Amino acid sequence: MILVTGSVVAREDSFDEVCRLSLEHVQRSRNEPGCISHAVHIDCEDPLRLVFVEQWADRAALMAHFAVPASRQFVRALQDLASAATTIELYDATRLDKL
Repeated sequence: MILVTGSVVAREDSFDEVCRLSLEHVQRSRNEPGCISHAVHIDCEDPLRLVFVEQWADRAALMAHFAVPASRQFVRALQDLASAATTIELYDATRLDKL
């Protein structure tokens, strides 16, 4: 499984638009093949920062997600609305059912 975390810090004047675009992106992405989960959260320590947490079945599914034109458009739109550079981190993860 591939775990993806990412974030964007919106400007005060663009926060509502960043939220709208982020929710659209998350809802669309959940229907893509190989998407296990895809969510966006507001950071309680920085309410202008949105944090994305995604789980993908494998690297091929994630690469297909990155190739979707709407995904690329989403990233470009965020760059224009953010107060700082967006972040993204990818992890190869194995789920542990029991400790």
